Amino acid sequence: MNIRSSVDDVLSRTSAIIEAHKRSEGPLLPILHAIQEAFGFIPEDAKPLIAHALNLSRAEVHGVVSFYHDFRSEPSGRHVLKLCRGEACQSMGADRLADELKRALDVEWGGTTADGAVTVEPVFCLGLCACAPSAMLDGEVYARLDSEGCEALVAEVRR
Repeated sequence: MNIRSSVDDVLSRTSAIIEAHKRSEGPLLPILHAIQEAFGFIPEDAKPLIAHALNLSRAEVHGVVSFYHDFRSEPSGRHVLKLCRGEACQSMGADRLADELKRALDVEWGGTTADGAVTVEPVFCLGLCACAPSAMLDGEVYARLDSEGCEALVAEVRR
């Protein structure tokens, strides 16, 4: 696929998503969620279209995308592992687990493994404070993690 057809695809699919949601109350977040669902991230080419359709500035759209940690501006890996960075998880060893995992996968926060399998992201509370440390893999939560548990999660998705 060449770059032009890729941009055309983004614009076409984005236009359809906007049309499906623009009449709802507070349409920006539903539109952004639907676009991320469709592409795995919010393409830069989609932002001006959204802004125009909702009578917003591109800066306002960009501000919302960059403010909410669940929106991505670039593609993620096939799987997204979110590690809790909240105080309860930190007090139970989450920093050490995160460092071990990032070192083992050779990534930093927000990075994706070389094989494109896993993106590692920080999240600042999963609401599992009593079961710390915790993580979320592709929307499923895991609690009371240790080194072996993290390794098992990553090994499972890399198969």
